[in-house]
Amino acid sequence: MLSLTMGPLEQLYRERYSGFRNALAPVVGSNEAAHDVVQEAFAIALRKRNELRAHASLAPWVWQIAFRLALRERKRARLEELPEDLSILDPERDPGLAAAIRSLSPRRRLIVFLRYFAGFTYPEIAAALEIGEGTVAATLAQAHAALHHELQEVAG
Repeated sequence: MLSLTMGPLEQLYRERYSGFRNALAPVVGSNEAAHDVVQEAFAIALRKRNELRAHASLAPWVWQIAFRLALRERKRARLEELPEDLSILDPERDPGLAAAIRSLSPRRRLIVFLRYFAGFTYPEIAAALEIGEGTVAATLAQAHAALHHELQEVAG
């Protein structure tokens, strides 16, 4: 059980560290590098906590920091950009699903990534990517349809 005196940033770290690390590992290339990025992102968030707008959500704000750090680590510049080789799943574990996810556009892959592997809610994804919740919902629906089609092709 979380302490009543725990600050929101510490609570977010305890609840979401694994999700952040797992979501960033494919971007930076390893769990160790992702750990470092998450640690740095939370340190920056702690230093800049007064910059968080009163109406903004904490998790998407920290995610933006972490994702930008991860992209910088890969020499990337834009928040929406994902490496083409980003793989959410270990291909050996489920090659069909891994291939189907790789077939998604980088934007769809990122939203699937945040929803199902980092545990973000629709509003948190929308805030993190600075898009509307409707866009999140539509993108996930399109991704689901594309994944279903790809998996049907694999199944024969």
